[in-house]
Amino acid sequence: MIISDNLNTPQPKIIFMEPNADVLFEVSFEVCNKVGGIYNVLKSKAAQMVAKYRENYFAIGPCYPEKAVLEIVKQDPPEFMKNIFSEMENLGIICNYGKWLIEGRPNVILIDFKKYMEKANEIKKDLWEKYKVDSWDAKYDFDEPVVWSTTVGILIEKLLSFFKDKRVVCHFHEWLSGGGLLYLKDKVPTVFTTHATMLGRSIAGSGEDLYEEINEALKEGKTIESKRGYKYNVQAKHLLEKACAENCTIFSTVSEITSKEASYIHGKPADILLPNGFDISKFPTMEEFAVLHRKYREKIKDFLNAYFNPYYETNLWDAMIFFTSGRYEFRNKGFDVFIDALGKLNEEMIKKKIKRNVFAFFFVPKGKLNENPELLENIILYKDIEEQVIDEMSWIRESIINSLVKGKMPRIKNIFRKEFLEEYRIKMIVFRKKGDPPLCAFQVEGKDDILEAFKKNNLLNEKKNKVKVIFYPAYLTATDRLLSLDYEQTIQGSHLGIFPSYYEPWGYTPLDAAANGVLAITSDLAGLGKFIEPHLKGDSGIMVLKREGKTREEVVDELFKLLWKVTTMSRKQRIPLKSDAKELASLADWKILVKHYIEAHNLALEKFKM
Repeated sequence: MIISDNLNTPQPKIIFMEPNADVLFEVSFEVCNKVGGIYNVLKSKAAQMVAKYRENYFAIGPCYPEKAVLEIVKQDPPEFMKNIFSEMENLGIICNYGKWLIEGRPNVILIDFKKYMEKANEIKKDLWEKYKVDSWDAKYDFDEPVVWSTTVGILIEKLLSFFKDKRVVCHFHEWLSGGGLLYLKDKVPTVFTTHATMLGRSIAGSGEDLYEEINEALKEGKTIESKRGYKYNVQAKHLLEKACAENCTIFSTVSEITSKEASYIHGKPADILLPNGFDISKFPTMEEFAVLHRKYREKIKDFLNAYFNPYYETNLWDAMIFFTSGRYEFRNKGFDVFIDALGKLNEEMIKKKIKRNVFAFFFVPKGKLNENPELLENIILYKDIEEQVIDEMSWIRESIINSLVKGKMPRIKNIFRKEFLEEYRIKMIVFRKKGDPPLCAFQVEGKDDILEAFKKNNLLNEKKNKVKVIFYPAYLTATDRLLSLDYEQTIQGSHLGIFPSYYEPWGYTPLDAAANGVLAITSDLAGLGKFIEPHLKGDSGIMVLKREGKTREEVVDELFKLLWKVTTMSRKQRIPLKSDAKELASLADWKILVKHYIEAHNLALEKFKM
């Protein structure tokens, strides 16, 4: 087990144990409700939980009908639940039972709590009186999960009467499930997992140096000032999270770096670390990846052709495709240092007269935006030209063969029909544009941090630039009208994923890239970076950027060196690193990491008996 009593001492040897609990309730606001990364944790882990707890594993989440219809197959609840569900309905709480449509088909209970929202002030009053959770000014984004999670607590309390001869453990994720955890305090063993601290994320996002603050405070044996949450208007969420950390049976986080953060924010480190994993078997083999990489690389190049070539001739033959992605947290996600490093890379490539171009995508959603109309027109014209050439291929083939068998070299005027060339010339007049390609594939109004950083670093998509940038502030889908690829396909067509996060409790994005056989950069301030660092030897497919204790300038310079190293690699040099990336990613397979969850549940049972 990975226990975090003292983060400065060597970790104990991992010991695998079978579950001691007979029944597990796993509670999260993201069960069948995709709003963040925890949804992926729960979804990818479910098959392993079902393998351990079988029919006695129950995932519990909120019921949003428009989402639920896509996530579950509704079923009649087991006989013992029917009366309990009726009792809940008498309270105005509707419980829906079914199977989650994911690997393992776990049991799922989704609670419709809308009618119970009238109890919000009563619930918040109780949280204040018992735990000093100040939610006087809290808005709906606090009230909604607190009321929902309290209904979860009411349900589980009733279910415990049926399972009174069984060993039951309840696992709660994030402050959003906190109402249920606190409702069940002293009634059942609980595990609480904070995937990030509300206050830590707020401090980091505000531009303050969170880690220097943590290190200095812990050296002096201090914890954060109790009123600090008010500064960022997150006091209700922070105080509920703190109450959960203090009142659960076992407190857990996803990484060493978040446990250290919790020591400062909540006055206690995690009892156990629960690293995030995924199902490596769902990703392509290296042989499959080689085929997929070629396929989707060419599709990305089609997009780049339409994006850049209307303005000036752009070399795509040996191009490198870089990308980053994530929530729009400019500093926390490291977009600031990435763009600065790209600026340095661009200068160095121009100085060294590197022929290769680098295309860097920023897949960072920013609400509902309209596509850039000029770009959309270019893509439509490009596809039209492509289809016209495909239609003409039988004529072209015949013309080339006829010339060759006559002992003549094919000439343009003989290969193409006159009508084709005339149509092509007309289309090219429309296709050609003045100026430079846009920095963004969509229309963004007002000032934008990413676009401003591009301009500051002279990343203007001018012909002389060797690094070209594309801000793509929308979720990727295969049905969109621009890139027309989903996120997974885009990863597979790329060469390098860059995620130099300042604040990242875990970091699924570099793991996702590496599992697809794509080189990835993470940081030592990300949970994944800390997890993977001990396994790195020499050149690796996952690179860990050193950020801890470094100045911003030092971080930018080191990231530039990593980008330069990948940019100047030959294809032959990259191939073994792709295999290494996938091997490193496999260390986070749930088949390996699920043991830590089982250990947490067993520890909760043991501690609860004391």
